[in-house]
Amino acid sequence: MYDHHSGIEDRRDFEPSIYEPEVGSLPDVDEKDGEKVNQTGTTTVGITTSEGVVVATDMRASLGGRFVSNKNVQKVEQIHPTAALTLVGSVGGAQSFIRSLRAEVNLYETRRGEQMSMQALATLAGNFARGGPFFAINPILGGVDDEGHHVYSIDPAGGVMADDYTVTGSGLTVAYGTLEREYEDDLSNEEAKSVAASAVKAAVERDTGSGNGVYLAEVTEEGVDIHGHKDFDEVL
Repeated sequence: MYDHHSGIEDRRDFEPSIYEPEVGSLPDVDEKDGEKVNQTGTTTVGITTSEGVVVATDMRASLGGRFVSNKNVQKVEQIHPTAALTLVGSVGGAQSFIRSLRAEVNLYETRRGEQMSMQALATLAGNFARGGPFFAINPILGGVDDEGHHVYSIDPAGGVMADDYTVTGSGLTVAYGTLEREYEDDLSNEEAKSVAASAVKAAVERDTGSGNGVYLAEVTEEGVDIHGHKDFDEVL
């Protein structure tokens, strides 16, 4: 802008303020890549129990649900002293999602001197899913805090839904049928592990994107314990 009274250009219109935020950009995702991610198969189950939470997943990584790329994938990870999260969708996107959540949980505890509640963690996970380049993830969060035992499903748009039990992934329709039949209120962790494994096994029988065994995460106020089982009979 030119000041006619002083004859001097006002350079404020040409120099950006040092206080203005810099807006970054998310990576471009090709439409074909998005289709591949949406077709990536798995089955994950989360169940609240009288003792805590049980989370179960199959062990297969596939490309488009047609080619098995890995037969021993751990799709559930500890992200908090008393919480676990499943990996659903793009492997890279899910791993990045988990790393981001772990970092935020550690920062929260360092800054506040207390552990993040499950409600806060679920809200944070939903915000990350909605705002980050995590490629259509649909994880289950299971955890224990002073308020009780919690299971949340987190959809790709960032929606967070709490329930007594839930299923996500390409085998969900088959797994839900088994879960609806076998779930009862106030299951023990041992009983819930059998129910969750049964639901994953049912999905494995019909869903080509799921298979090769089951990982079971047991969450209590004492912590998170995760074990893989190639043979379903070990836990049924």
